[in-house]
Amino acid sequence: MYPLITCFGEVLWDVLPTSRQAGGAPMNVAADLRNFGVNAQIISRVGDDELGVEMVQFLASKGLPTNLVQIGRTHLTGVAKANISDANEVTYKIVQPVAWDYIQPDPQLTETVRQSDLFVYGSLAARSPMTRDTLLDLLQVARRKVFDVNLRAPHYERTLIEELLHQADIAKLNEHELIELSEWYGYEPNLHRAMEQLRDRYQLDMLCVTLGEAGAVLLDSSGFTTQSGFEIDVEDTIGSGDAFLAAFLYKMTQQESPSQILEFACATGAYVATQRGATPAFTKETISSVILNTADE
Repeated sequence: MYPLITCFGEVLWDVLPTSRQAGGAPMNVAADLRNFGVNAQIISRVGDDELGVEMVQFLASKGLPTNLVQIGRTHLTGVAKANISDANEVTYKIVQPVAWDYIQPDPQLTETVRQSDLFVYGSLAARSPMTRDTLLDLLQVARRKVFDVNLRAPHYERTLIEELLHQADIAKLNEHELIELSEWYGYEPNLHRAMEQLRDRYQLDMLCVTLGEAGAVLLDSSGFTTQSGFEIDVEDTIGSGDAFLAAFLYKMTQQESPSQILEFACATGAYVATQRGATPAFTKETISSVILNTADE
């Protein structure tokens, strides 16, 4: 039986030069978990507008329940303007304020999070007071908490990131984010040492750092596990990190070894980077074939 994983935060439309695509890290993670058959859902908010209707329809098409997506009348559905001139480093201009800045507290949300095996959250949705307060309330009842650090300038402050890290049991960030946090605390530039210091400061059970095309490193109670990247032809990296996290959590809940978890997560991130858009369809078998094909080369 699969666990219940609830993701919290932004749902938005990524506006590209020639199209728009549904996105938002928490939604991407939830949709990718559904690809693996996991019982995942998203807490968010959209506007009472055409883009909001389309977003709810998109979520349903991904198998995600929509009963936890609030519909607001005062703010429009979220939009982010993506710059994909560098396929390996997509940048965004995230419009503010929008509907997901106003996720309101609700007894249904509280009970849902209380019953969830994992609660996944990021820092972007906490940029506004109402959504931040709702998130902090939900963190008080969550059983096990996963923080996808996901720093998006200028939408965060050091004190907020520290507060969210203190709440986390598991944290995932990329190498650039680790460098930034390490500079806050004067940590050593050595990757492993910086990870140990961050893990110890926030008493994390697991800390995972993604290294882009170079793979990822995991630090848990068994020590360090390293996985090199998969050689691929990149289409775009939109959603690649979110797919990594979804695969990581899926394998973690299956009680697989750190090396199996990390290999599968890196392969999933790599596969999504070969596809266009943040949430391409795939299965466990799709990712297993990526691993097998690499091993055969």
